[in-house]
Amino acid sequence: MALHPAPRRRRTARRLLATSAGLVTGLLVTGLLTAPAQARPRTDGSPSPDAPIGTVARTVGDARFAPGPCPKTPEPIEAFDDARCGTLTVPENRAEPNGRTIRLGVAIVPAATDDPKPDPIVWLAGGPGDDAVGEAKMAIDGGLNRDRDVVLMSQRGTYSAEPNLLCPNIDEFNARSVGLVYDAPSTERLHVEATKACRDRLAAQGIDLGAYNDTESAADYEDLRKTLGLDRWNLYGISYGTHLALAYMRLHPEGLRSVGIDGILPPSTSGSAATWSSARQGFDGLFKACAEQPACNKRYPNLSATFDRLVRELEARPVTTTVTLPGSDKPVKVVLDGGALVNWMTSATHVAPQVPAALDELAHGKPQRIAQQWAGGKLSPQAMGRVAHGLVYGVFCSEWTPYETEQEALRGGQKAFPSYPRSVQEQAPQLTFLRPDCDAWNVPAAAPSIRDVTRGDIPTLALSGGFDSQTGADNGPYVAETLSKAKVVTVPFEPHVVFATSKCAQEIAVSFFDNPAAPKTACLDSLRAPEFEIGS
Repeated sequence: MALHPAPRRRRTARRLLATSAGLVTGLLVTGLLTAPAQARPRTDGSPSPDAPIGTVARTVGDARFAPGPCPKTPEPIEAFDDARCGTLTVPENRAEPNGRTIRLGVAIVPAATDDPKPDPIVWLAGGPGDDAVGEAKMAIDGGLNRDRDVVLMSQRGTYSAEPNLLCPNIDEFNARSVGLVYDAPSTERLHVEATKACRDRLAAQGIDLGAYNDTESAADYEDLRKTLGLDRWNLYGISYGTHLALAYMRLHPEGLRSVGIDGILPPSTSGSAATWSSARQGFDGLFKACAEQPACNKRYPNLSATFDRLVRELEARPVTTTVTLPGSDKPVKVVLDGGALVNWMTSATHVAPQVPAALDELAHGKPQRIAQQWAGGKLSPQAMGRVAHGLVYGVFCSEWTPYETEQEALRGGQKAFPSYPRSVQEQAPQLTFLRPDCDAWNVPAAAPSIRDVTRGDIPTLALSGGFDSQTGADNGPYVAETLSKAKVVTVPFEPHVVFATSKCAQEIAVSFFDNPAAPKTACLDSLRAPEFEIGS
């Protein structure tokens, strides 16, 4: 899931659950790199069992992998200096095998050891709409390639895929929208116009927009496994990547040794009501931590009540201010209403130590800090031209909205935050204007089986953060109910996607792939709440 990200405690590359409604993701990384010299391709006619993964061209069914240059990324990625790269070519729509084909970029970062394990780890990116290739630095910095190669492939429709389903006009509107009332009907109308304009442009290129979904993407990854000649591999999915991982586990379990899911988004429950529940969990986790810290509780008592009051007041009387953003002296107009504050808070758990002071400033007529963070995510260069909104809508509009009514979505907001105005409850955090956007996107509903729970005995690590307001920590125990070999771990005081922010989470994940039956979790015992900023 990926929202507009608030400034992070440390530099991360993961995407928060983002929607094309303008809540934009973490950093993707780029440059057009060439294949390293040691990755000379072999052909189907000269395979060698000792050839490194990704150096042999191979066709399996309708899919073909061919070694070649590394995929393009917005900024250069140092880890690709030694990577083995290429492309996977597959049908755009497997129901039409003689139709169009698409090309997906592949990068395989070698293991740090000279004697790697035979089953690599596949990184599944967040979003939907983020490109896994651009998240290589996070995967490698977290140590996933210690003993195994790490495989990154651009999910269909994403930045380095051909075709990509980027919508720069939506990004541009989202940047302008910081000066509009967040959930006003006039803002909705303009956003849906931008969505439809992108849809019409992509459809005019002959792209089958209904083919960009979890079922086809899971089949792409299974085709990659087969064309790379691998018997088994492991998955590590973050945020929306957990949604895809759980679908993959259900549809193609035979090649999976183990699966890590981090910031869990179950396909069987995903939708607006679930995002409201997740927001409640993350907010409450942060407010509770402040209440348990004497200095924070004394300076900011009843923080939860203060936040709820601010949402109501701002929805009734939006505040307009002007801020400047880092690296620019151009003033930016920002409007904060109740919906904007809720969505700011959903990502502000990534800078938890600042939140109590920022809310107190807002309550005392100083909205600048929150306004700057709110605008900064949407106007950041990383928010422009990198998110595949076509994949966002391909997933949400075929797999989510057909299976959740407007009434169910509204009840989710009313249950989680009964004191909020109805106008706020009607627009779930991270999913503003989703239903009218999906009406404009106009793709068929996925088969009802897409909402089936994932069952089985694949060893699974279910990781969550105690401050995760985007995919609530209760999703871990939920998915574990039907996964007999699941290990559920909640890392306290951490936001969405703990691998991006927690050294402890990284240690747990790496140890899990060493021994899926017994990941090492002792580091959890030493974790403490952050020290909250105390204003004057």
